[in-house]
Amino acid sequence: MLNEQTIMEALKRVLDRDLDKSIVETGGVRDLKIKGENVSLKVALAKTGTPEQMQLQQEIVKILKEAGADSVGLRFDTLSDEELEALGGVEEEPFKGPALLAPDSKTTFITVASGKGGVGKSTVSVNLAVSMARLGKKVGIIDADIYGFSVPDMMGIEERPKVINKRIYPVERFGVKVISMGFFVEDNAPVIWRGPMLGKMINQFFSECEWGELDYLILDLPPGTGDVALDLHTMLPESKELIVTTPHATAAFVAARAGAMAIKTNHEMLGVIENMAYFESKLTGEKEYVFGQGGGTRLAEELKTELLAQVPLGQPEIDEKDFAPSLYDEDHPIGEIYTKVADRIISKYSK
Repeated sequence: MLNEQTIMEALKRVLDRDLDKSIVETGGVRDLKIKGENVSLKVALAKTGTPEQMQLQQEIVKILKEAGADSVGLRFDTLSDEELEALGGVEEEPFKGPALLAPDSKTTFITVASGKGGVGKSTVSVNLAVSMARLGKKVGIIDADIYGFSVPDMMGIEERPKVINKRIYPVERFGVKVISMGFFVEDNAPVIWRGPMLGKMINQFFSECEWGELDYLILDLPPGTGDVALDLHTMLPESKELIVTTPHATAAFVAARAGAMAIKTNHEMLGVIENMAYFESKLTGEKEYVFGQGGGTRLAEELKTELLAQVPLGQPEIDEKDFAPSLYDEDHPIGEIYTKVADRIISKYSK
């Protein structure tokens, strides 16, 4: 005849796979009830909702029926943190994702975001990346602005990534490794994809690209707070977020939403760059505030971060031999601003 002692003795053969101890030893057998030949119980495990739980469920039913039960009612619960600690804790599984996203990765992620398009976010991204490379850092950039990819054109990149043994090798220019959606569409064709497909593409930029060792990976996000930006914030273990705005009140207002997303997903606010802050006359040196004043300062205050730079309106000098229409030389006044920002970031986050 079934009794509690018989059942507990039988269940000593059932192991909690994550603790390598029997469910009797862990104290996981709970609410045991016996009515004739019918048995019901609750089993607390280190982890639930796993394939191992399904195997363990079948094992318990089989063992109890062999012990004489006609039917077995079974529910599962999770052991408390205190119980797990007393049992020696659960050994963490080795990380199986892309090396860049591993917990011990030495790469610092910098996401560059804005509330709206047209504020110069990609210009900031490429100039910051190249400035960091000039300062001796190993830098990569992901053009994650899937619908409005522009990084290859801005950097004057004409070649495509190489694929060797099913691995994608980013294009390198000016010391920066680059991957972009623009490399995978023909003749500047529009991208008409839905969220899940875009998320898969972004994931491939991490998992199927040979980045090598990187000190910094800069991600040029799409404007706003859509699917791609949310996927990236969720995917990254942590990142430093740089918000780009113009001085205009509306641009700063909508940029605050992008900053709020970063904060809510536990990413660190790096600072604000106010682009197109003013126009400075070469003849008189007088500054004209074409888009107004104060947007960057107000945004930084709202996000409780700092205003890293105010970048004036300008145009890089075009070198036909080394064509890169959006990159400033080191000795250009605007290039010097980006160098100072890069140096400041490196000094703060260098590992």
